[in-house]
Amino acid sequence: MAESRTVAFHTLGCKLNFSETSSLSRMLEQEGFEKKEFEEQADVYVINTCSVTDNADKECRQLVRRIQRKAPESLVVITGCYAQLKPKEIASIPGVSLVLGAAEKFNMARHIRELARGDSAKICSCDIEEVSGFHTSWSVSDRTRTFLKVQDGCDYTCSFCTIPMARGKSRSDRIENVVRNAGQLAASGVKEIVLTGVNLGDFGKGPDGAGIITGINGRAENFYELVQALDEVEGISRYRISSIEPNLLTNDIIRFVAESKKFMPHFHIPLQSGSNKILGAMRRRYKRELYAERVAFIREQIPHCSVGVDVIVGFPGESEAEFRETFDFLHDLDVSYLHVFTYSERDNTHALELKPVVPVPVRNERNKTLRNLSYMKQQYFTRRHEGQIRPVLFEHQDKAGIMEGYTDNYIRVTTPWKAEWVNQIVAWKL
Repeated sequence: MAESRTVAFHTLGCKLNFSETSSLSRMLEQEGFEKKEFEEQADVYVINTCSVTDNADKECRQLVRRIQRKAPESLVVITGCYAQLKPKEIASIPGVSLVLGAAEKFNMARHIRELARGDSAKICSCDIEEVSGFHTSWSVSDRTRTFLKVQDGCDYTCSFCTIPMARGKSRSDRIENVVRNAGQLAASGVKEIVLTGVNLGDFGKGPDGAGIITGINGRAENFYELVQALDEVEGISRYRISSIEPNLLTNDIIRFVAESKKFMPHFHIPLQSGSNKILGAMRRRYKRELYAERVAFIREQIPHCSVGVDVIVGFPGESEAEFRETFDFLHDLDVSYLHVFTYSERDNTHALELKPVVPVPVRNERNKTLRNLSYMKQQYFTRRHEGQIRPVLFEHQDKAGIMEGYTDNYIRVTTPWKAEWVNQIVAWKL
């Protein structure tokens, strides 16, 4: 496939996927490919897929059909979590040329060069047991903020989740490598780094998913040591922790963020349910009491901190009473916003065996109820800070003459466009 020199990417899903797409793009550019926008004509189209949303199949098929209409001679490469979980299903989509599992994702350039138009769809290494090694990734489309992957995979066995099957064992980068990457990003002008991973708090397991990394100080590396090391990197003004499990968010980490000038007062902590019965059925590793303790300690140490929550509605067996438990728990909890997910069935998960199944209309109604609660929480959190002066990092996008940025505690601010404020931290009165 030596004649193919242009490539376009499309990403579905999480921040981790965006960081990996950015790295894959840079790798292909180093191999001589010219990057194009996805809406433009390209020789190769790469779709990095997700498995969390229940319309992954639909989105993937729609994108492939769009490519076939505008560029029928182009090659189509599918990778990501959906490709790992259902490679044969994806390979059967008309127009797909190559399906790359997690073990071969970062060997993409070689696989593309071996393709020829007209060949039947090729599937490469989708055995999750083959997935080992850690591939550093970060996004660079926006100098203001970049997503830096420091951990991958997960050893947890939550009954609703396919991520361990899609990404393999928990494994991490080394602290010295993360610090080096942060320094490189600082030199390129990045002001804020968002630390990303599948299970960030589990940071410290070796690149092969086995054993704990021992640092240069002879101690086992962990997430607490990582944030301490990153706090010393010159040139980075801000760090955010993208998401961390409540059982792995230690008081030491919270105290450190409270005292740090670089780690922002912002935590995103998955809850999933406010009912201990449902948490048990989900195979989560904590009870609601521990979650409440974490939030209370954050409020004690960092009163102005933003706390975001992931929650799933309509999980099998969730009665109206258990949903009400979740609603009341979240209503009374001093959190700032909710990310609400409607439960959807996943092949090869234990949750498929659980009964009774919650009807889809009931799931959707519960989602709406919690989204309304989230809106009220967010409005209340913002009003609590009215009149305060907080640092805002403004982004580079010009949205019809409007620019936006976020305070340290994750309140969105919009203002008329000022070029001199791009990628700058401005003291802003809320």
